[in-house]
Amino acid sequence: MNNSIKLPQLLLRIALGIGFLVTVSDRLGFLGPLGTRNIEWGNWDNFIDYTGTLMPFLDKHAVYIMGAIATLTEAVIGILLIIGLKTRQVALGSSMLTFIFGLSMALFLGIKAPINFAVFPVCAASLLLSRITDYKWSVDSFLANSAK
Repeated sequence: MNNSIKLPQLLLRIALGIGFLVTVSDRLGFLGPLGTRNIEWGNWDNFIDYTGTLMPFLDKHAVYIMGAIATLTEAVIGILLIIGLKTRQVALGSSMLTFIFGLSMALFLGIKAPINFAVFPVCAASLLLSRITDYKWSVDSFLANSAK
C-alpha cells in the first residue's frame, strides 16, 4: 500500500465511525433532549416520528422495526469502522445504507434534507473507503499479519 494513504484511511474510518455512533447516541437520547444545541432527535420517539416521514407508506409498527434495524445497523457499522474489522464490506454497506437514506430523504423531504445532513458525502466517502486495499492500524491488518 502506498504510504500516503495509511493515515487518511485511518482518519476516514474513525470520522465515519464516530459519525454513525453520534447519530445513534442522539436518537437514543444519550446526548441530551431535543432543544439542546445540535440535538436532532433527543429521544427514540422523536426519531421514530422522523423515520415515519421517510417511510410514510409503512404503519407505525413497521416504522418502529425499520428504525430499530437502522439504529442497530448504524451502531454496528460505526464500531466496525473504528476498529477496522471487515472494513471493505462494512464501508460498502455504509455507502449503500447512506445512499438509500439520501434517496428517501430527497424523495419525502426534498433535496435539501440530505444535503443539510451531508448524507451524499458520507455515501461517497464510504464508497472510497471500500476501494482501499489495505487498512493499516485495523483488526483486518492485524488478522492478515497474524495469518502470515
